[in-house]
Amino acid sequence: MTQRSASNVSQQHASEGIGKNPAPAERQRKIIHIDMDAFFASVEQRDNPDLRGKPVAVGGAGERGVVAAASYEARQFGVRSAMASTMARRKCPELIFVPPRFEVYREISLQIRTIFAEYTPLIEPLSLDEAYLDVTENLKGITSATQIAEEIREKIREQTALTASAGVSYNKFLAKLASDHRKPDGLFVITPRLGPVFVEALEVGRFHGIGPATTTKMHSLGIYTGLDLRSQSLEFLQQHFGKAGSYYYWIARGVDHRPVQPDRTRKSVGAENTFSRDLTTFEEMKQSLEPIIDKVWRFCEGSNIRGRAVTLKVKYAGFQQVTRSRSFASPVDSKAALERASVELASST
Repeated sequence: MTQRSASNVSQQHASEGIGKNPAPAERQRKIIHIDMDAFFASVEQRDNPDLRGKPVAVGGAGERGVVAAASYEARQFGVRSAMASTMARRKCPELIFVPPRFEVYREISLQIRTIFAEYTPLIEPLSLDEAYLDVTENLKGITSATQIAEEIREKIREQTALTASAGVSYNKFLAKLASDHRKPDGLFVITPRLGPVFVEALEVGRFHGIGPATTTKMHSLGIYTGLDLRSQSLEFLQQHFGKAGSYYYWIARGVDHRPVQPDRTRKSVGAENTFSRDLTTFEEMKQSLEPIIDKVWRFCEGSNIRGRAVTLKVKYAGFQQVTRSRSFASPVDSKAALERASVELASST
């Protein structure tokens, strides 16, 4: 019995360089990572005074709902994004659910990016609520990246009545770590002298790019901190983690030469839906796929992009998820072709 289905079309894309021995940097860069604080939930609290100071979750409140974002008041109870709404409710019985308003979040996100553009054209958005900025050479001629980060945070507060946290450092990896260090509404700087020391004391689970599964594997190998990771040879890390081993080797030393990419190629286009009732027949499933496929194809048409792989994810009532994917020699060039591929994948779930 199907709970959720999603269709996705992926593009072939070039690697950003993760997992490769980085080339020496020509000059020391100045990178800022801006991360809005509990963005979706903060917007809802801003627009509805009755929600301020209360535990709020943006998402569906039903049995099959999922938390898209949680306010800091809700996080104190252990409520997190991507958590099932039923579990979130158990952790916080007074949790207030609010349906998402993505059109509002997108509008505010564009407003914030306009502020970024006052300082640099080198902006790499990661999502609606966070981005990297390279301000090594900036449009205002300000030599201090910390000053730029302070100005941006103040402008965001003045223009949106929202708070943002910022991390400043000499590379992307450390800038992102820095923005997490003083959340919410904080600013932290990791200097070249502080970088390696900061990394060695950090638990590996807090490293950007190391998820729960990799953390567990590292623990099984006796790697718990950045210092433990730095103690491993490149050969050892490549043996156990493949191409990513090289990335782990260098970030343990505070080294990351990935550039800020304002024109980063989109890796995939996707859409999904959670249904209020079980879909018990293939025909129901096929019909429910139509609006999902339509949404994906509208984005492809509007952005003039195509992909060579189609992926379908189906989640059942017991939260078991099945994924099916098919790659093609040439890009999927029509909605009909995307629909055929999606239906064929659905029939194999």
